[in-house]
Formats: sequence, C-alpha cells, structure tokens
Amino acid sequence: MKAICVKTPARLHFTLIDLNGSLGRVDGGIGVAIDRPNVIVRATFSDNHEVYGLRKDVVEAVLEKVVKALNINSGVRVEVLEAIPEHVGLGSKTQLSLAVAKAVSSLFGLNYDVRRLASITGRGGTSGIGVAAFEKGGFILDGGHSFGKGKDKEKFLPSSASSAPPAPVLVRYTLPENWFFVVGVPNVDKGAHGAKEVNIFEKFCPIPNREVEAICRLILMKILPAVVERDLSSFGEGLTEIQGLGFKKFEVSLQSPLVKELIDSMLKWGAAGAGMSSFGPAVFGVIEGRKAAESLLSEVESYLSTVGGECFIANVNNTGAQFFEEAVLTLRS
Repeated sequence: MKAICVKTPARLHFTLIDLNGSLGRVDGGIGVAIDRPNVIVRATFSDNHEVYGLRKDVVEAVLEKVVKALNINSGVRVEVLEAIPEHVGLGSKTQLSLAVAKAVSSLFGLNYDVRRLASITGRGGTSGIGVAAFEKGGFILDGGHSFGKGKDKEKFLPSSASSAPPAPVLVRYTLPENWFFVVGVPNVDKGAHGAKEVNIFEKFCPIPNREVEAICRLILMKILPAVVERDLSSFGEGLTEIQGLGFKKFEVSLQSPLVKELIDSMLKWGAAGAGMSSFGPAVFGVIEGRKAAESLLSEVESYLSTVGGECFIANVNNTGAQFFEEAVLTLRS
C-alpha cells in the first residue's frame, strides 16, 4: 500500500497593497515563503474517510470539500503529522488546506493544479501569497482581484470570507540563502480571524488613495529593485516603512503594544528591516548571515522570556511544497 506525503512551507505576509479599489482592482500583496514551521500530511487508502492527528476539525471540513469536488468514492485516511500554529500570521490554514487537497488528489492519480485545489478548498480569495508559496515558494507579488459589480469581488473581504479565485502571481523571485528571517511570536492575543477579521475590513476600507500610491511606489521603486540587486538594506527599509502605511498600519495598531515594541527592538538589535506578518502577532526581522541571525534570535529570546512566546530562525523556501510517495505496511491509529 502507498501513502502520499506533503510537506509545506509557511509564509510571511508583508502587506496587502490596494484596499481602495477605485482602479477596479483590490487586494494584491507581497510576501515570502519560509522553510519553517511546516505542515506535514500523509494520505493513504482506507475503507472509510478518516482523519487523524492535528487540526482534525479543519481537516475534516477540507476533506469533505475535496472528495465531493473530485468525485472520490473510495475511502481515504488523512493524517496530519505537523501543523503551523494557527492565527499567528504564518498562513496555517492555506498550507493545511492545500496539503490535504494535494495529498488526496495525488493519491488517486488526479493531476489537479494548486490553483484549482485552492478554489476547491476556499483559499486565496484575498491574498495570493499563501497559494503561491505552496506552489513555488520564493518572494511573491500578486495582482489581486477585479473589483466591482459582477467582478471577482464586490466587497472588501478577507480570504476566509471571499469566494474569489486565487490572485495571479505578477512577480516571483528567489531570495538569497544567506538572508534569514528571525520570527518572534509574543504570547498575546491571536491575530484577527473569523467575524472579527471581516468587521475590520468593513470598518477600515476603503484605504485612501494616497496611502495605496505610497505602498505601490515603495514596492516598485525600492523593494523589487532591492530583491533583484540583492540589496538587503533597501529591502529591509522598504518592509519597515510599509508598517506605517495603508491596511498594514491598521493591522499593526490593532495588535498588542508588545508587537510594535518588538518590531522597533528588532531594528535596534541589528535587523535590516522588521514588521508584522499578516494580522500577527508574528513579528519578523530580516538579517544577513547565520551568525547575525543567531545573535538577533538571542535578543528576541531574551525579550520573550519576560512576556512569553516563541521564536525561531527561518530561511527562505525557494521551491514550494514537497511531495513524495512512501510504502506503508501499517498506519498508527
């Protein structure tokens, strides 16, 4: 008997770009795939549909959508061996949903692409970063969705409440292997999700044109050239400046003051740039070289020892999710 295993990256979401919509398009964003933490899913044939391991409630709902959409009549067992912490800003639900969908579809020899699986599982309806991170990894700029009556989106909504298709990838670059992200997750309230997240979009959108324009200029004339030219200083400066603009400004302001304090502290401790991923509370600092990353990690560990939380060093994942087949004699219950 065979099993299909899928191992995903996590992702850092730097910012949404346009939550104004006056040009007839919304969303868009930039972010990066990182090599940890991971989702690891194993799927194998079974007499019935079975779910074991972590995040069972989410996986059961995803599996139901997948077997219905793919017209699977045979039983399948899905086991989640590792999961990304949920609602901290690392893209846990998209990676878990896609891992389950990919493992099941591959088990039955169905060659559905990642974007089709994202639509089936209801992911990528606002940010396209998580889907693209799973697909190919790297640094990603996505182009958002058409906006207006009869378009992809008619309202400002988060991915969890949007039925729009995954956003197109406009730019994808690899990042240097000696650029590291030190990630700290303080022990504060989880990032906004569910009805609370929807309410935030309703309250703060549309974002003023001038702030959207400022974000676009930073991305086009600072961050993207810095990626191409391997200029970590400009890359970091651009990411830091974005924290005070547009929708990201509200995401940061709605978090615990400890989050802003940790962002500022990472910069003092030597990070080339720092910010909050998605709705947080995960904070990242980007820095060059393993030794410098370990030094920054030590400072973050010391800070979090007083407020609680966890931290780690992540490298860029430049390849996306991994898929492999293994022989299985017996599976644990």
